[in-house]
Amino acid sequence: MTLLSAAADRIERRTPAHRDRAVDGLRALALLAVPTGHWLLGGFTLDSDGALHNASPLSAFGGLAPASWVLQMLGVFFLVGGYASVLSYHRRQGSAAAWLKGRIVRLGRPVLGVTVVWALAAPVLYAAGVPEVTLRTGAKLVVQPLWFVGVYVVVTALTPYCVRAARRLGGWAAAPLLGAVAVVDFLRYGPFADAVPEWLALVNILPGWLFAYQLGVAWGERRIGRRGARLLLAGGALLFAALLLVFHYPASMVGVPGEARTNSHPPSLLVLALAAAQSGAAILLRDRLARVLARPALWAPVVVINLCAMTILCWHQTALLAAAVPGSFVGEVAGLTAAPDSPGWIAVRVLWLPVFAALLAGIARHARRFEAAPVDGRGACALRRTVAGLLAAGFGVFALGLA
Repeated sequence: MTLLSAAADRIERRTPAHRDRAVDGLRALALLAVPTGHWLLGGFTLDSDGALHNASPLSAFGGLAPASWVLQMLGVFFLVGGYASVLSYHRRQGSAAAWLKGRIVRLGRPVLGVTVVWALAAPVLYAAGVPEVTLRTGAKLVVQPLWFVGVYVVVTALTPYCVRAARRLGGWAAAPLLGAVAVVDFLRYGPFADAVPEWLALVNILPGWLFAYQLGVAWGERRIGRRGARLLLAGGALLFAALLLVFHYPASMVGVPGEARTNSHPPSLLVLALAAAQSGAAILLRDRLARVLARPALWAPVVVINLCAMTILCWHQTALLAAAVPGSFVGEVAGLTAAPDSPGWIAVRVLWLPVFAALLAGIARHARRFEAAPVDGRGACALRRTVAGLLAAGFGVFALGLA
């Protein structure tokens, strides 16, 4: 405890006075929701050959859907991302292109790291007796959270546009994005749904995730105050309830195996309603959260989580697999490789969470080098970058089942 207290005091002394602790706290909360949600709402089944297949307790227990409302905090993450990006954009010393390149490198290097490591490890694991089906299952899980990085890069590139829109329209700059998703949803699920091509759903990807980012930019530009936050909270909550009760949107915020409709890929209007409510609540709680995080013992974990943000995002599924793959050789292990189809599985899975967290912490000690390396990338020769890119691309092809 003395060591932890000393570390917290050291972090406190090194924290600049102008640091926005509330925004960092919100980012940390949204980050932790990602592994928690995947670890709680994702499971496995074993086939007769001992291979792992993805499964979800949501297939058997629809009553767990409200848990996904709490754990799906990407709206808060994009809100905070927009807020932080606009401040960083205004403080930049070079061109907008140089600023964007720096942010892309910070996001891309950890993604490249995890995919390269898995590309090298997969043949070794296969030679050691891990079934190919298990490796494909694991590859899909590893790649699954990485879609976020590509979307985040695109919305970050739109920061200059978002700034101009926020200065002209304030928080209302996000309204056309909401309207665009509503139109696409109407076409997908309305009376003319049979005549609408399936690819139209992809139109929702950009406005769906740009919505909360645009709100964050407007917040950073001081164009959303407490009155606007209350409107977001109330309006988002009312729209969320109407979509569930009147328009019968799926209750789960994450995909459920076997279900024809999903709210998450691509985002539906329900995702935006939740993001609006979460954004309003986050803005209203900002001052209170800042006061709470003034305590060094609470601030220190927030700093550590933020420093490891991309490491957590990229490697948390690897931590889960580090327990599940060895467990698959034992057989059906409760809460791990046994089918997630009983209340007992849920209770035991909760007990596994500290194990996954400990494995992630151990992995992060080595994997964080991809996130902490200098942004300029000096010392990485062209050949090394080319080989790493090819390995990462090959792993992506394998994970997507294209090879």
